[in-house]
Amino acid sequence: MRNDMLLSGSDSPTQDQPTPGGGWQTWRPWLLVSLAAMGWWVVYSNLLAVAEWLTFDLLGMAPTSELGMALAFFLYDVPKILLLLTGMIFVVTTIRTFFSAERTRQLLGGKRAGVGNVLAAGLGVVTPFCSCSAVPLFIGFVEAGVPLGVTFSFLIAAPMVNEVALAMLFGMFGWQIALLYMGTGLLIAILAGMVIGRVPRIESGVEDFVWQMSVGNDAASGTRMSWAERFAVARQSTREIVSKVWLYVVAGIAIGAFIHGYVPEDALAGIMGEDAWWSVPAAVAIGVPMYANAAGVIPVVDALIGKGAALGTALAFMMSVVALSLPEMIILRRVLKLRLIIVFVTTVAVGILLTGYLFNFIL
Repeated sequence: MRNDMLLSGSDSPTQDQPTPGGGWQTWRPWLLVSLAAMGWWVVYSNLLAVAEWLTFDLLGMAPTSELGMALAFFLYDVPKILLLLTGMIFVVTTIRTFFSAERTRQLLGGKRAGVGNVLAAGLGVVTPFCSCSAVPLFIGFVEAGVPLGVTFSFLIAAPMVNEVALAMLFGMFGWQIALLYMGTGLLIAILAGMVIGRVPRIESGVEDFVWQMSVGNDAASGTRMSWAERFAVARQSTREIVSKVWLYVVAGIAIGAFIHGYVPEDALAGIMGEDAWWSVPAAVAIGVPMYANAAGVIPVVDALIGKGAALGTALAFMMSVVALSLPEMIILRRVLKLRLIIVFVTTVAVGILLTGYLFNFIL
C-alpha cells in the first residue's frame, strides 16, 4: 500500500514521514518558543533576589548606603530591562510579519480623515519604523494616495508608542502606566494628524519632487510565511534591535542608578515637582532638540520620578525626546519644507505638553 501511494504521487501523509507544514514540523517551533518563554519567566522572577544577594550579601554593602542603593538598582534593572525588551520585541516582530510597508500603504490609502488617522496611529504601533525609514515611508504613503494628515498620524505614533518604550515602562512603572502612555501617545498621534491635515494649503509644505516619485511594491508583500519562518524573523529582528540598544540601556540605567543613589530628593522635587507649573513646558523645550531613544531615556525618567519628579513632567520630557528627535527632523527636511516641519513639531509638542499636565493632575 505504501509503495502504491508513492508511485501514484499521493500527497497523503504517513506516520513515518510527516509532510512539511504538518505534524512535528508544525509544533516544533511552538514547543521551542514555549520552552524559551518558561526559561525567560524563571530568570525574570528571580532577578530582584539575585541583585540584592550580590549587592548586600556577597559584596557586603549596606542597604541604606548611596553606593549600595545605586548598585542594587543597576544590577536589577539592567537584566530586567534587557529581558523585557527581548520578550516584547520578539512578540511585536512576530505580529509585524503580517504587515509589510506596502500592505500598510494599501490599508491607509483612500481612507478619510478621522477614520484614517485612527487606523494609521494603530498601525504605527505594530509596523516597522525608524528615523532612517521616514523618507521612503513618507514618499510611499503620498504615492499611495494616503492623506497627509493620516500620514503624520502614522509617523508620530510609530516612534512614540514602540515596543521598546512599552516594555521599559511596563517593567519600571507597571501595566497601568504603560497602557496610559500608549493611550495618550495614540491620542496625540490621532489629534495631531487631524490638526495638521486641516492646515490650509498643506500640500505646499511638501517638496515638489515627492509628488512626482513612484515607489515600487514590497517584494515581500503578499507572501505567506509559516510560523517557523515568522519566529525565525522575530529572533533575527530581536537580536539586531537588542544589539543596537543594549549600550543605551546600560548607559541610561547607570545614570539612573547614580540619580537613585546620590541625588537629593528635594533638589529634583523642587525643579520637576508638581508645584513647579513651568516644569512641564521646560521639560518639553529641553527634550525637543535632544536625541536619545527610549532605551536610554526611560531609565533616567524612572530615577527622576523615584527622587520626587512629577510623573507627568518626566514623561513629557521622554515623549518629546522620543517623538521629536532632531535626527528625524533633519531626515524629514528632505521631503518637507520648513513651514510644515514647524507645524509638525509645534502640534506634537503642544499635545505632549497637555499630556504632561494631565498626568500630573490625575496621578
